[in-house]
Amino acid sequence: MPDLLLELFSEEIPARMQAQAADALKKLVTDALVERGLLYEGAKAFVTPRRLALAVHGLPGRQADQREEKKGPRVGAPEQAVAGFLKAAGLASLDQATIQSDPKKGDFYVAVVEKPGRATTEVVAEIVPDIIRKFPWPKSMRWGSGTLRWVRPLHSIVATFGAEGDEPEVVHFSVDGIEASNVTRGHRFMAPEPFTVKRLDDWMAKLEAAKVVADRDRRKEIILNDAKDLALAAGLELVEDEGLLDEVCGLVEWPVVLMGSFEARFLDIPDEVIRATIRANQKCFVLKDPKTGRLANRFILISNLVASDGGKAIVAGNERVIRARLSDAKFFWDTDRLNGLASRMPKFQSITFHEKLGSQAERIERIVRLAKELAPKVGAPVALAEEAALVAKADLLTEVVGEFPELQGLMGRYYAQGENLPAEVAAACEEHYKPQGPNDRVPTAPVSVAVALADKIDTLVGFWAIDEKPTGSKDPYALRRAALGVIRIVLENGLRLRLSALMTVLFRQGITSEGTLGGDPQILTMFRSRLLRSTPQASGVDPFEASQRVAEAEALLLASDLLAFFADRLKVYLRDRGARHDLVDAVFALEGQDDLLLVVRRVEALAAFLATEDGKNLLAGYRRAVNILRIEEKKDGRAFAGPTVAALLKEPAEEHLAAAIDDVKARVSKAVAAEDFEAAMTALSDLRQPVDAFFDAVTVNDVDPALRENRLKLLDEIRAATRGIADFDRIEG
Repeated sequence: MPDLLLELFSEEIPARMQAQAADALKKLVTDALVERGLLYEGAKAFVTPRRLALAVHGLPGRQADQREEKKGPRVGAPEQAVAGFLKAAGLASLDQATIQSDPKKGDFYVAVVEKPGRATTEVVAEIVPDIIRKFPWPKSMRWGSGTLRWVRPLHSIVATFGAEGDEPEVVHFSVDGIEASNVTRGHRFMAPEPFTVKRLDDWMAKLEAAKVVADRDRRKEIILNDAKDLALAAGLELVEDEGLLDEVCGLVEWPVVLMGSFEARFLDIPDEVIRATIRANQKCFVLKDPKTGRLANRFILISNLVASDGGKAIVAGNERVIRARLSDAKFFWDTDRLNGLASRMPKFQSITFHEKLGSQAERIERIVRLAKELAPKVGAPVALAEEAALVAKADLLTEVVGEFPELQGLMGRYYAQGENLPAEVAAACEEHYKPQGPNDRVPTAPVSVAVALADKIDTLVGFWAIDEKPTGSKDPYALRRAALGVIRIVLENGLRLRLSALMTVLFRQGITSEGTLGGDPQILTMFRSRLLRSTPQASGVDPFEASQRVAEAEALLLASDLLAFFADRLKVYLRDRGARHDLVDAVFALEGQDDLLLVVRRVEALAAFLATEDGKNLLAGYRRAVNILRIEEKKDGRAFAGPTVAALLKEPAEEHLAAAIDDVKARVSKAVAAEDFEAAMTALSDLRQPVDAFFDAVTVNDVDPALRENRLKLLDEIRAATRGIADFDRIEG
């Protein structure tokens, strides 16, 4: 079957746009072909700095003929309806239509429209120009006097169609004066002359001869393998960088790997600064000395041509630029070390963190207070946690971090080490930002944990207080990431924290004392006015006391809302690990569930229990009991809440169930208090047999109203017994 080859040849496409553009071209063209009935066997997109291409394999030579029946108006319908039908169906008169009968609707006209399929080349010539004109570039431009917008000036279009072994046909169309043809060009400098191509294999072979590697993945493979070989020959190791490899691959059509060097004196700079400097300014890879484990004074650069001098001039040019940039980095590094971290702290007073949450200095004060409070709970010395929280943000005002923001935290660690601060403090300067994503490591050192939790909890509490919560896909302050960070730190370190109590205190402090939460009196006024309007004031109540009540109520509401946000994030965290989200809901629905570690342990125990036969059967019995109870409560317009009256327990099965419920309640309560959730589940499993026996032997809706009410209360007791573990109403399946 024939194949389609399409190439759009232009000036340099920015590297960051190339992969997305290749995917877009493939989707737009193949979707348009399928929409028109042209199914294909396979398609692959290609992209280089100067060309965007697509090969579609196994296309039919033409569309299939189409036969369509169009139903028209009833026989005898108004003339206007008949005229509309003829026009829509493309008929000259009713003689070209047939009449069909319907037992209900009578006779009506039917037109059989036969539409012959068009040649694939005609279809391609129709769809491709429209795709080119509407191509979704993030940024585009016009040039000359044309109207076409493209990422960079478009020079030529290749469009060929044909089967293997045949001479392919050029698909003729034009876009803004650019005629499609079978002519393309190779490398800008090493093979600039035009040449003709036929189909994919011929196109790739001729481009290769013209010093262009069309396949993006192959260019990446060449760069990586040649760089490793060159490093190995020098007794060094390549520091791999997937992001840089993707970018460099988009800068060259014919990759040539070269090695340069810089003065050894620059190795006094931290490795991360050297790497960031060389990567950001020259898009070069750094090399590591396996003997020392540190960077070597060499780097790998990728040229786009084979130079006549073996690349000496290219290497020398890169060395000059890198030498100048490393000189700047060394100056920044030396200047930062002359001025200690403590000297930067006063500057934070004039830097706003958020207009409603005060300055960075006020935020640091909050983090310090919270870190001191958290330190004993995570096993950290209070003095060290306080010191670490005080200087953890100081590196934000250093020269190196100003140049390379991605090094924040890490540079704080280097500067703290240089000032001989305690090792725990230096580590916390770097680690308090972690984890910054699902694959980032979690801090484990107690001081780092205290500061990391304080930083994230302060962020969440602050933005919750000013009602800047995530909405939909929008989360400008990365609050979801902060909550997930708290969850991971707590769970992976096995920490016991009562989040609700902690957050309530923080909200209360922010509401009742100006400056604690943000230094903005408007926040205090907002909270008080909002709740005073909704809280009735008893006559004779002291205004200050009333204000305190309002503050307490607001703090509890905010803490409850933020805890629900943590519950949602915990569901995401556990779902990614194969846990059921409904079990998280079932546990969080119980009052006072704000210890994340215990919540997870309870969820795990509940999941294990529900996987057993006892668990499945008890859940079925619970649902039967609750369904009966709900129906009867709705019918009577009242609730039936236990306990039962012992004298009204007439049947042995209900006596046995009542006794079992009392026993299970006591055992579950004792086990939960001891945080032995497996024992609690074992106790709960003992309800299965008496519940089954009760439904087999007892009629709940007895004719005796007293017995009926007592048995309905017994069903409520089943619900009460299970709620020592979780809210079974929220369990699915």
